[in-house]
Amino acid sequence: MTAWFKARFLAFDRKVDGAISFFIKHYGKTKFMVAMSKKAQYLGLEKLFLKGPKAFIYFFLFYLVRDTILYIIIPIWFAKWID
Repeated sequence: MTAWFKARFLAFDRKVDGAISFFIKHYGKTKFMVAMSKKAQYLGLEKLFLKGPKAFIYFFLFYLVRDTILYIIIPIWFAKWID
C-alpha cells in the first residue's frame, strides 16, 4: 500500500514539474534564520537586538512572519473555506 501511494505521489509530482517535492524540501528555514534563532536562544532577545538591530528586524521578518502565515493564517483560512 505504501509503495503504491508513493508511486502515485511521485507520478503526480512529475506532472507538476516537481513543485510538490520542492516545496516539501524547502519550506524550512534558511541558514540565516537558523543562526539567528540559535543566537536568540543563548543571548536572549534583548542582547540580540543590541548586537545588531537590523539583523534582529530581519529575523522577525523572515522567521516569525513566515511562521505566522504557515501555522496561523493558512489553517484559519482553510478551516473557514471548509465550513
